[in-house]
Amino acid sequence: MHSGLFITLEGPEGAGKTTNRQFLAEQLQQAGYEVVLTREPGGTGLAEKIRELLLAQHDEPVAVDTELLLMFAARAQHLQQLILPALQQGSIVLCDRFTDATYAYQGGGRGIDPQRIAILEDFVQGGLRPDLTLLFDLPVAEGMARARQRGRLDRFECEHEAFFVAVRTTYLQRAQASPERFRVINAGLPLSGVQQQLLPVLQEIGARCAGR
Repeated sequence: MHSGLFITLEGPEGAGKTTNRQFLAEQLQQAGYEVVLTREPGGTGLAEKIRELLLAQHDEPVAVDTELLLMFAARAQHLQQLILPALQQGSIVLCDRFTDATYAYQGGGRGIDPQRIAILEDFVQGGLRPDLTLLFDLPVAEGMARARQRGRLDRFECEHEAFFVAVRTTYLQRAQASPERFRVINAGLPLSGVQQQLLPVLQEIGARCAGR
């Protein structure tokens, strides 16, 4: 059991998670909360090195099982060294992607059986799940166009459109299956419109913190 709040931000490439994570952090910090910003894969020195392996282009094809296991190896390190200690100290942790991304990308995109992912989820995380997940959703074509505008694409961003359609579909299915945890944000709107949708989320976070 922890006293902090674990909030994850999910969504495809180009959905604006990083920008809006910063917006949430600033609003929460102004309200007096201790906020920790992190991301997956990554978040610690060792986990960031695994991230580099996952995102880089390689001459040797990356087996889907290798990709999945590397994701959870980075997550195990991230949890033990950063997320769990921060939550135990009562912080609000805002994490750019977490295990929902694994179900979406390795499950939906790569076709790995979600039951296999669930086994690793239980093994690495125990009973820990996000308290709240914000899904930044937008059409695949728009997300891909935004990603291309940022510059050089990583290994995932180079995937074909059907891959990202499967990712988006899986995300939306997970949100529909767990409405108590997910808040779906229309990320196709201008930034001001997206952040307007986050104002009720900020109120909800405040209420959850007050209730702990």
